[in-house]
Amino acid sequence: MPELTPLLRDQRKVDESHLKLLAIFHYVLAGLSIVGLGFIFLHWFLMHSLFDNPQLWANHKGAPPPKEFFAIFKWLYAFGAAIVIGGGVVNLISGVMIQKRRARIFSLIVAGLDCFCFPFGMVLGIFTFIVLLRNSVEELYAAGSNDAPPPL
Repeated sequence: MPELTPLLRDQRKVDESHLKLLAIFHYVLAGLSIVGLGFIFLHWFLMHSLFDNPQLWANHKGAPPPKEFFAIFKWLYAFGAAIVIGGGVVNLISGVMIQKRRARIFSLIVAGLDCFCFPFGMVLGIFTFIVLLRNSVEELYAAGSNDAPPPL
């Protein structure tokens, strides 16, 4: 049986397709932050309706917790919502930057932050590191920055 010649693959095409997929997945993770925001709101609504219900506390020996107790939780929910919104915004910006082949370091920083969001963010962060740290992708970004207009 004759030996087959090895297939030559164009690394630029592979990099382009990987960068396109990375941009799409950054958009998806940004969209999932809206789902997370909905979860935070639903959790707040359930906790608020349960603990503010006077019938719930009628059967207990003690009085309901003071209002200050729930004020602390309002700030915790607001902080969690701000984190989720911030994560969604930076992933959206990172997806746009990957698509435009700009701000590679910003996308690497976002990938590092995504690694804290288990499991989807971690997988996306790891694959973002794998793709964006390739020498051929660095060259793509460098070539893309040469086409950009000079800063004002």
